[in-house]
Amino acid sequence: MAVTSRPEEGDVHTFERTFTHEDVERFGEVSGDRQAIHTEPDDEGRLVVQGLLTATLPTKIGGDLGVLARTMEFEFREPVYTGETIVCEVTVTAVTERDDRYDIACSVDCRDVDGTTVMQSGFEGLIWKNER
Repeated sequence: MAVTSRPEEGDVHTFERTFTHEDVERFGEVSGDRQAIHTEPDDEGRLVVQGLLTATLPTKIGGDLGVLARTMEFEFREPVYTGETIVCEVTVTAVTERDDRYDIACSVDCRDVDGTTVMQSGFEGLIWKNER
């Protein structure tokens, strides 16, 4: 995917998602992460969403932007439960233009609807200027 406009430092992109029991079950099948907290509902009928499933939120935005990630890091600060809406905010923190690409760095903050940060992250990668 080629970039359609130059990414700029300070650009902010958001995406929100509410994970379901089915999402957690399917991710468990693919990843093998079937710990009891992901398979047995709590007293409120919720499952804890796998951390790496939560980490798909910024990868969705990166994919929309055409970012090929080189590095990604995550800090999981609070559990995410099925039925909770999580808002992911990706902020472009650095852009370096090259002949054929943009090198990009981004910070990530994922929050629940109360504004509590559930995951912080960052990634670096590149965006090609032309289709590859």
